[in-house]
Amino acid sequence: MSVRVKFCGLSRFPDIEAVNELMPDNAGFVFWDKSKRYVTPENAEALRRGLSPRIKAVGVFVDENPEIIAEICGHGIIGIIQLHGHENEEYISRLRTLTNKPVIKAFKVREAEDVMRAENCTADFVMLDSGMGTGKVFDWSLLAGITRPYFLAGGLDAGNVREAVSRLRPYAVDVSSGIETGGVKDRMKMSEFIAALREE
Repeated sequence: MSVRVKFCGLSRFPDIEAVNELMPDNAGFVFWDKSKRYVTPENAEALRRGLSPRIKAVGVFVDENPEIIAEICGHGIIGIIQLHGHENEEYISRLRTLTNKPVIKAFKVREAEDVMRAENCTADFVMLDSGMGTGKVFDWSLLAGITRPYFLAGGLDAGNVREAVSRLRPYAVDVSSGIETGGVKDRMKMSEFIAALREE
């Protein structure tokens, strides 16, 4: 399985048990309080303590105060920052003065211009998505011109992730709703997602 895998939106201890068994590369905690997958820094810290040290924890933020992000990083809760709001280059520069953690900047892809903005972003990584947890796939043909490594997100599940990786060769795939049943992480769906990639 050459592509990296990020399971996002973990919020319960059974989620941690499942990822420790399946060993994706990254586990995501959502620190945006408007999300149904929101966790407080305190809850995320408790979950992080149970996470295998081989899995890197990612914190997902939406237009958050950079000082708050740096404080969460300083407590060792996360090792990678994911920005999923309207954060611009000035914001990313400010964040870099506060912490040396790698930054993923997410872009909602609706047209080729969105992909070009991602191509030119100074973040360490970019994520190309259909939106904020919509569970829908965007038009993958828009990615024809991108040359930098990227995280692919948006509507991925065990039924389509193998095709996505085969066609697009992303650096990583990110999944949240595609491994849920009734809004809760589903160990079977998580296992099927990993298995689909290992069949490659």
